[in-house]
Amino acid sequence: MKTAILLMGHGSRVAEANQPLHEIAAMVRKQGYDIVEVAFREMHAPNIQAGIDACVAKGAERVLLYPYFLFAGAHVLEDLPAEMELARQRHPGLELLMGQPLGVHSKLAEIVCERIEEALQ
Repeated sequence: MKTAILLMGHGSRVAEANQPLHEIAAMVRKQGYDIVEVAFREMHAPNIQAGIDACVAKGAERVLLYPYFLFAGAHVLEDLPAEMELARQRHPGLELLMGQPLGVHSKLAEIVCERIEEALQ
């Protein structure tokens, strides 16, 4: 089964603020995932439905929607499941899964410590 990864970010009116998610997507592709797309919940294109459509257009039969959010707030708990339901109606037979947000992880603490050291120098 051909699987796609859809990295979903919040989105910003400041276009440059959305670019890092595209850079993360490129890094994920290099890890061996063939179909990796980016979508935004608000304020920037492509929106989530367009992101799902892009995955389907590349032959995906299953899409893992990965919320590139720190914690599970209203977008992750309410908005993204609603987007998934809309996509199920638009793409019958498409398997849709949702991953967990970044959350609390020791690797994130390592990154925070690196950023602290950078700021203190």
